[in-house]
Amino acid sequence: MSSHAVNIALTAACELQGNICCASGATRLCTVSVTASLRAWTNYIHGWQDRWVVLKNNTLSYYKSQDETEYGCRGSLCLSKAVITPHEFDECRLDISVNDSVWYLRAQDPEHRHQWIDSIELHRADSGYGSESSLRRHGSMLSLTSATSSFSATSTSSFKKGHRLREKLAEMETFRDILCRQVDTLQKYFDGCADNVSKDELQRDKIVEDDEDDFPNTRTEGEFLHNNNGSKEKLFQSSSPKGVNGIDFKGEAITFKATTAGILATLSHCIDLMVKREDSWQKRLDKEMEKRRRIEEGYKSALNELKKKSHFGGPDYEEGPNSLINEDEFFDAVEAALDRQDKMEEQVSKRSEVILSENSVKSSFACHHIINITSSVCRRLVLQVEEMVQNHMTYSLQDVGGDANWQLVVEEGEMKVYRREVEENGIVLDPLKATHSVKGVTGHEVCHYFWDTTYRNDWETTIENFNVVETLSDNAAIVYQTHKRVWPASQRDVLYLSAMRKILANNENDPDTWLVCNFSVDHDEAQPSSRCVRAKINIAMICQTLVSPPEGDKEISRDNILCKITYVANVNPGGWAPASVLRAVAKREYPKFLKRFTSYVQEKTAGKPILF
Repeated sequence: MSSHAVNIALTAACELQGNICCASGATRLCTVSVTASLRAWTNYIHGWQDRWVVLKNNTLSYYKSQDETEYGCRGSLCLSKAVITPHEFDECRLDISVNDSVWYLRAQDPEHRHQWIDSIELHRADSGYGSESSLRRHGSMLSLTSATSSFSATSTSSFKKGHRLREKLAEMETFRDILCRQVDTLQKYFDGCADNVSKDELQRDKIVEDDEDDFPNTRTEGEFLHNNNGSKEKLFQSSSPKGVNGIDFKGEAITFKATTAGILATLSHCIDLMVKREDSWQKRLDKEMEKRRRIEEGYKSALNELKKKSHFGGPDYEEGPNSLINEDEFFDAVEAALDRQDKMEEQVSKRSEVILSENSVKSSFACHHIINITSSVCRRLVLQVEEMVQNHMTYSLQDVGGDANWQLVVEEGEMKVYRREVEENGIVLDPLKATHSVKGVTGHEVCHYFWDTTYRNDWETTIENFNVVETLSDNAAIVYQTHKRVWPASQRDVLYLSAMRKILANNENDPDTWLVCNFSVDHDEAQPSSRCVRAKINIAMICQTLVSPPEGDKEISRDNILCKITYVANVNPGGWAPASVLRAVAKREYPKFLKRFTSYVQEKTAGKPILF
C-alpha cells in the first residue's frame, strides 16, 4: 500500500469521525479500515517477512498475504491496552506490545511508519481510550519539572556552600594584604633603628677620640662627662625609634598577633568546610554506588525475565559478545540463511548460457571501468607480494603430517580438508588447508579464473558487491568486496591485494607452479564501513599441472592432464560469533566452494585449447 493510499484512508477516517456515533453520543467507533503490506519479524530463523496488515475497529490483524484475507487472519491485537513504541534507531520500525505479546513491524519508509502510528492513535481515540503515549509524555513532563526544581534547589544549596568557602578565602586574602602592610611597616622600623644605631656609634667614636686628645682623665662610663661640680652630663642621646619613625611598635605587634590569629581561625573554618564537603560527596558517592548496584541487579533480573518471555529472540539480538542468542539458535539461524542462499544459487544456475554470458560482460564492464592509477606505494606492495609468495611456497606446500597439528575434517573423493584450531581473544582464526585433484584443466587455467574479476560473479555466490580499487599491473590489483549478510552475524567486507604468479621449477622433471595470493591491505579509497565488520584474509590458490604422455603420436588432450590444487586460507573474521558456529560453517562451506569452483573451471575450459 502506498503512502498516498494511507493518506486517503486517514483523510476519510477524519471526515467520518463526526458522523459515526453510538446512540448515546458518548463513544464513537471508527469503522474505516487501513490496510498495507508491512514487514513483520517472524522468528530468528526466517527473520523479516512480508505480511498484509489490517487496522479496523481498534484491532490490528495480519494475514500472510492479501490473497489470504478471506481465509482468516494469522493473528490480531486489541489496541485498547497496546503500547506503541517507535524504534530508537530504526526509523522504519515500530513495536506494538500487549502484555507478553510483541509485534515487530517495519514500514517501507519513516513517513509510512509515522502515518501508521497516527492511524493507530486515531482508532484508539475514537474508541474512547486515551492515548497511553500521551499519558507517558505528560508524566515525563511532570518528572522533568520535578527534576528541574530539584536541580535548582540543589544548585542553590551548593552555591551557598560554595559562597561560604569563597567568602572565607576572601577574608584570608584581606588578612594577607594586612600582613604585607605590617611587614613593610616593621621593615621600615627596623631599618630606621639600624640607621640610628650606626649614627650613634659614629658620633660616640668621634667624641671618644676628642676626649682622648683634650680631656684624657675627665670622661668615665663612656657616655658621661664629669663637671667640676661633680655632676654628670650626657654628651649625646640616642633617638628613640618612635621619635625617628613615629611607629607604635606595641600596637603593630598586637595587630600582627590578631591578624595571624584571624588567619588561623579562617583556615580552621575552611578545613571544617572541606571536611563537611568531603563527607557530603562521600555520601553522594555511596548513594550512586548503591544506585548502580540496584540498576545492575535490575538489569540482570530483567534479562532473566526477558529470556522467559515468548517474544525472546527478536530482531535486536544479533552478533556480539552481549548477544542473547545461544549457540544452538545462532547456528540454526545461520544454517537457515545459508540454505536460502543455496536455493537461490540453484535458481541462478538454471538460467541460460546467454544470460550468464551477458552478466559476465556486464560484470567485466563494471569492474574494469574504474580508477586505474600507478600508486606511490607500488614498490612496498611488490615487496609484500614477493614475501607472501615465498611464504606460501615454503610453508603451504609442506606435508600435513608431523607436528603441524593438522586435523582432517572433510574427505570427499580426491578432496581433503584439514584444519588447525586457533583462537585469539575469543575470535576463531582456524587456518584451513585443502588438497584436491581436478582432471582436464591446468594450473594456469584454475588460477586464471580464480584471479580474474571478470568471472568472479559467475562462481562466487557469497559476494554482494565488489570493485577493483586500483590496478597495479597486468596480474595484480587491489579489490574491495562486501559479502552477503547472514543473520544474526554482521555483514563483512574485505580489502585485499590479489596477485597471480608463475613459479618456475628448479628441476626439469618437476612441474611449474601457478599461484594466486590474496592478502589484506589498507587503501585510502576503501576505508572501513560503519555497517560492515572488516575481515582480514591471507589466501593462496597453488596449482601444479601433471601431464601423462599420450599413446603413440597423439597430441596431448585434456584427458592427459591433471591439476593438483593446494588451497590455504587464514581468515580473521573480526567481530564476534560463537566458535562452534564458525567452525561448523567453515566445514560446510569450504568443500562446497572448492567443488563449485573447480566444476566451473572444467565447464569454461571444455572444448577450448589447453592453456599451459
